[in-house]
Amino acid sequence: MTDLLEVADLGDDDLSSDAVEAAQQLLGWRLSTAFDGVRTEVVIIETEAYRGADDPASHAYRGRTERNAAMYEAPGTFYVYRSYGIHWCANVVTGPVGEPSAVLLRGGLPVAGVERMQERRGRADHLADGPGKLCSALGITGAYDGTSLQQGPVRLLPRRAAESVGFEATPRIGITRAVDRSWRFVARVSDGSSLAPT
Repeated sequence: MTDLLEVADLGDDDLSSDAVEAAQQLLGWRLSTAFDGVRTEVVIIETEAYRGADDPASHAYRGRTERNAAMYEAPGTFYVYRSYGIHWCANVVTGPVGEPSAVLLRGGLPVAGVERMQERRGRADHLADGPGKLCSALGITGAYDGTSLQQGPVRLLPRRAAESVGFEATPRIGITRAVDRSWRFVARVSDGSSLAPT
């Protein structure tokens, strides 16, 4: 693991940056849904970067398919896929149009609509500390693949907190290729306090 590093604020255009940089910057941002009149929201606390043709672990490594088509769209597009035929996984598309890359949202800290998340998950703990859990807690399915995270039903929102967010970088997990790349990022607040907005 690396030392804690500072994460600068992410501007509106920064999703067009490299996936590795965007994965770091997205820590502390929020992912929000409002289904059936109930808003649920998490603070993003764990991410993983996936590039295109130069990343053997990426879904776009072998080119465009029906499944990965959203990765080729504009930055800020939502890429949702099913993992192992069981869990939905949420990704933020980054980089220029036509150059596939995305950031997997691996974990979130629940901050709104916790009771609804508990209902969806059927439990009171570990609500969103994994990519499949995060989607389940927020009610995200493949129906939202290819939608806009700025204008669609699932929204990516900037940090509320003013403090900088640090992170630890580790190798990606749950993959069998390019496992040596330290493109998994886990959020830490510099003063050790919670990322949850007040």
